[in-house]
Amino acid sequence: MVQAGGVAGEQLRSYIERIERLEEEKKGIAEDIKEVYAGAKAVGFDVKILRKVVAIRKMDQADRQEQEALLEVYLHAIEGGQIPEPTE
Repeated sequence: MVQAGGVAGEQLRSYIERIERLEEEKKGIAEDIKEVYAGAKAVGFDVKILRKVVAIRKMDQADRQEQEALLEVYLHAIEGGQIPEPTE
């Protein structure tokens, strides 16, 4: 094993190459996700809302409930104690 300045060159190269491969895979997956969102948009779905739904589904139940409660409190506070009724 060749060492330069105390660093094992082959081992380091192996890590770097693995990281590079994973970065390429990540780039490919990001492109795939982008295409799925584009497909959803093409059939009329709101991509901004889809992204929000995906983010919410990633949260555990406790974090989700806490965020919803805080959102309600903040809305209540800025609207003078009144949460407007949804319009139909």
